[in-house]
Amino acid sequence: MFHRAAGAASRVGDTQHAATAIPSRRARMHGSAAMDGSPRKEGPMGSMAAAAPPDSEQSFAEVLADQAIYLLDAEGRVTHWSEAAARFTRHAAADVLGQDFARLFGEEERAAGLPAALLAEAGRSERHWIKGWYSRGDGTRARTLTLAQAMRDAAGRLAGFAMAAWDPEAWAPLRDRLTESERRFRLLVQGVVDCALYMLDTEGHVSSWNAGAERITGFTAAEVLGTHVSRFHTPEDRQRDLPARVLAMAVRTGQFAGEGWRLRRDGTRFWAQVTVQPVHDDQGRLIGFAKLTRDVTERRRAEQALRESERRFRLLVESVTDYAIFMLDLDGRVSNWNAGAERLVGYAASEILGQSYARFFTEEDRAEGLPARALVVAAGEGRFEAEGWRVRKDGARFWASAVTAAVREDGKLAGFVKITRDATERRAAQEALEEMREQLAQSQRLEAIGQLTGGVAHDFNNLLQIIGGGLRLIERRVPKEALQAGEILASLQAATARGAALTRQLLAFSRRLPMQSEAIRTAERVQEAASLAARSIPREIRLEVAVPDSLWTVVVDPTQFELALINVAINARDAMPQGGLLRFEAENRLLDDRRHGLEGRYVAVRVSDTGTGIPKHLLDRVLEPFFTTKPVGQGTGLGLSQAYGFAKQSGGTLAIDTEPGRGTTVTFYLPACAEAAAPVQAARAEPAAGPPPLRVLLIEQDDAVGRLAAGLLEEAGHAVTTVPDPEAALDRLERAPDGTDLLFVHTLLPGETQGLECLAAIRRRWPALAILLATGAIMPGNEGLAPAMPVIQKPYGEAELARGLAEALQAVQGG
Repeated sequence: MFHRAAGAASRVGDTQHAATAIPSRRARMHGSAAMDGSPRKEGPMGSMAAAAPPDSEQSFAEVLADQAIYLLDAEGRVTHWSEAAARFTRHAAADVLGQDFARLFGEEERAAGLPAALLAEAGRSERHWIKGWYSRGDGTRARTLTLAQAMRDAAGRLAGFAMAAWDPEAWAPLRDRLTESERRFRLLVQGVVDCALYMLDTEGHVSSWNAGAERITGFTAAEVLGTHVSRFHTPEDRQRDLPARVLAMAVRTGQFAGEGWRLRRDGTRFWAQVTVQPVHDDQGRLIGFAKLTRDVTERRRAEQALRESERRFRLLVESVTDYAIFMLDLDGRVSNWNAGAERLVGYAASEILGQSYARFFTEEDRAEGLPARALVVAAGEGRFEAEGWRVRKDGARFWASAVTAAVREDGKLAGFVKITRDATERRAAQEALEEMREQLAQSQRLEAIGQLTGGVAHDFNNLLQIIGGGLRLIERRVPKEALQAGEILASLQAATARGAALTRQLLAFSRRLPMQSEAIRTAERVQEAASLAARSIPREIRLEVAVPDSLWTVVVDPTQFELALINVAINARDAMPQGGLLRFEAENRLLDDRRHGLEGRYVAVRVSDTGTGIPKHLLDRVLEPFFTTKPVGQGTGLGLSQAYGFAKQSGGTLAIDTEPGRGTTVTFYLPACAEAAAPVQAARAEPAAGPPPLRVLLIEQDDAVGRLAAGLLEEAGHAVTTVPDPEAALDRLERAPDGTDLLFVHTLLPGETQGLECLAAIRRRWPALAILLATGAIMPGNEGLAPAMPVIQKPYGEAELARGLAEALQAVQGG
């Protein structure tokens, strides 16, 4: 607490904080000591304040408690008098306020003119100190070291002096401790080899260099000291004057943090995470910058998948509160402690210094010997990095990301530096994201099943139509035509097998299963996925499958494998709104890509299209969860994300090769195995038809279904001509318009707009032509079809067919 003379506040108060000899935490953080730990050349007060690290704060405060701090005006009269000054000098505030401070000195000092000389020299050089005797209020004398710091107003005029007086012998123990703390601080900075930590002068020239900087950039201290920081920037950044703008922003905002490309000594580039903080002296003047640089190239490559790599070394020492940075001795005992560590685990320095760092580990980890093992690995390999549960002072647990690095002095192990970050929120976010991915993957599977429903229903009903129609023909022909009955029975058996295969495939596809990997026959699974995808693509898209039977076996979750391929195929479909080519292909590959960890035997499965391609500026984002360029409601943005996650979880990877306007190829690289695969029991379903004296033009693309449908019509006395699609029917009607009484459309799928448009064209040109539709999908009320076209559902019998033919004739004759 300060006592001040009347009228003194307006003259001195504005400059009090800048001029006082008591150093604040901010002053220490902002550059009162060089980054390599060397003390600045200044008076003892400034040096002590600048160098004092966290573990010396208590002793520092104890010394300051007995330090006389007071303020003078420009003439040397006392304007402010602290309680500490009253205790030290034993003069009450009322006795000295407004008085010449020379009265505090002994008679010999006043006679020698020391008080006036002290102020005169401080006015010239801003700061000056002297040793002498103080005359205390109780008549005793005290040996005193007095520091005078000039204070100036905004115009630079002398406004007064900040004075500090103390017993010089009280500083000796602290000075010894500070010397040891400075040595530890240097070891701390040099021990951090995962980041470049160095100083710049005010013009941006390198003035200090640590081991991490040499490791990251390749430059030794001798090569880089005195050179400009712009040498680490790319030519493009230098052309944009980025180095100067970074320093200017750091001055303007108090700090610059960012990421970008930087250059090593050999000319290679690395993606750097950079923090620049201005360093000011006690008067607030800029004296340089502290720069922290980390190589985060690998983190950037993996960033789209996990978003894990947050900055580990953002700020250092007291300016960093998000990290616990502390030193351990050779036995694992805590030897210093920073504010970030106190904030993270809750222990004050006085509670933890000298204690084993094992107290931060859980009981389970201590029982397994993890604390000791971490130090052994760090001593042998230089560093130990891990994540796991740690314990706070109050017993609460947090998920920690921790790095332990060995510190060596003259080649000899001197201890360890430990950097710990609280990653609880990040881990919770990752777990939430994984859970959401699982839920949305399930939703996506259901969406895919919905897209397949029309085609599957059509196939099932066609199978039943084959069985029903064949049985009816057998009933009539067995006594006379046993050979033909055998062929029909064979068709029934094949259709039944295909129906069973489709049933198994649909059930397996819709179940909610975790990743259950097994050895599979890769060629068969790719063909199955291509067949499933075929039911979701329009007829304008041509499908090709080029998969050799000699493909190696892979170990994957077959359901997830098929889903991944279908997801990619659906994206390819959406990229070809006007039609194109969708191609599935696969091959065996021997890879030797150590940089991406792909070595040995792999199976490469490709899904390619001739669609719009992916723009280059979006290519880095297409694997991000929830990223989509589709309109709202038409995509979850998890298709490629699921495919990429499947490939990585299966021990492989996924690559995308694209060219706007020409198409995209997505390649799955899956590791091969020697394990034998169980055969895949599946078959494709194919469609069927039926009924009374007409010339019938039958549209059916499936030969087996067409033969049975034609047989049922012929048994009823009709003459039948079969064509594969509505376009062929239109062509035949144009060539022989009077040769057809009824058009029997037996192959139309729900949602097949091209076929419906063709039938509408036939209805407009030949309104008297009867048209009957048969479909394998459920279409109540004839929704979505042209009017005056009766519909019968597959499977149907003679009665349903006869009734449908009659309705079709009645629609054009009487309707």
